Amino acid sequence: MSDPGNYAGNTDRSIGQLVAEATAEMSALVHDEIALAKAEVRQDVKRGAIGSAAFIAAGVLLLFTMPMLSFAAAYGIHNLGLGLAWSFLIVAGAFILLAALIAFIGLRKFKKIKPPEKSIASAKQTAAVLQKAKPHPRPSVEAAAIIERSGSSLAKKGIESGAGQDSASAVARSST
Repeated sequence: MSDPGNYAGNTDRSIGQLVAEATAEMSALVHDEIALAKAEVRQDVKRGAIGSAAFIAAGVLLLFTMPMLSFAAAYGIHNLGLGLAWSFLIVAGAFILLAALIAFIGLRKFKKIKPPEKSIASAKQTAAVLQKAKPHPRPSVEAAAIIERSGSSLAKKGIESGAGQDSASAVARSST
C-alpha cells in the first residue's frame, strides 16, 4: 500500500518541500535537455568530421600525387602519339575531375548537418509551459502568521507599526 503522505495532491507538505521538489524537477529537466542536445550535436560533429576528412583527402590527393602521376600519365599519352602539351592537359583535367568528385562528396556530408531540432523543440515547449505557470497569490496574513510562529519580537513590532508595508513602492520610487 502506498503512503498517503506521499500523495502528490497532499496539502500537508510544507513550502520548503514543495520548493525542493520543484527545484529537483527543474534540475532534472535541464539535465535532460542538455543530454539531448549533446546527443544531437555529437551526430552532427561526426558527419562534419567525415566531410572534413573527405576534403582533406582531396587536398592531399591533389598535393602529393598530382605531380608524380601527371608526369607519368602525360608521358604515357605522349608515347601513344599525342603531342606532349595535349597529354599534360588531359592528365590535369582528369585530376581536376577527381578532386571535384571528392569535394562533392564532402559537401554532401556537410549539408546533412542539421541544428539540434529535438532539443530546440523541447526547450520551446518547456518555455511555453513555464510562461503559462502563474505563482500562487500569497495573502499578507500568511506572512504575519509565519512571523508570529517564529517568535521574533522585532518583526512583530514592524508589522504592528506598519513599517515595511510600502517598502516595495518606496524602492520603486527611489530607483527612478
